[in-house]
Amino acid sequence: MALTLPTGDFRAYLFDCDGTIVDSMPVHYAAWRSALDEWGCEFPEEQFYAWGGRPVADIIADLNERHGLAMPVDMVAYRQEDHYRRSLPDLTAVPEVLAHIEDAHGRVPFAVVSGSTRESVTASLTALGLLDRFETLVCAGDYARAKPDPECFLLAARRLGVAPADCLVFEDTELGVQAAAAAGMAAVRVPQPWERVAGRR
Repeated sequence: MALTLPTGDFRAYLFDCDGTIVDSMPVHYAAWRSALDEWGCEFPEEQFYAWGGRPVADIIADLNERHGLAMPVDMVAYRQEDHYRRSLPDLTAVPEVLAHIEDAHGRVPFAVVSGSTRESVTASLTALGLLDRFETLVCAGDYARAKPDPECFLLAARRLGVAPADCLVFEDTELGVQAAAAAGMAAVRVPQPWERVAGRR
């Protein structure tokens, strides 16, 4: 299935990373389960997808509060990323998004705008041979307020020197789409893995 873009003369494309450029959400969920199992912490898959786009540290803090746990944030984050890195050779790009990257590269500047760490984003894009396509990476730690706040998208637009109204956002989560709207940007919603499979039948 092809992604239909909204009409407009867009001067920059802003991409979320996990689940948008990289078909990594199932891999990330498996990494979360492996890391959290050490602490006996439940993290239903439905909740994982609902929290898509949130920084890892925020997710761990919320899980601690929900389950009455005291998991050390830095340690769990490290374990989750370590489990994820072991799966990097198995990563693939989301074909529908990759088609737009290949089509528009060199015509408009690209940015990645992610709630993941810079190390995770860089590792994922490097594994796919796509890192050099992006003029800038906006990652966790570069901004104070996570999606659905528009701060991360506005920062990316400033770095690229493009007005928010001239940016098109590619996002797979509701929080990300809300953040794009709050930034005054058009957005295209990337279907979740199960939706993409259904659409190709």
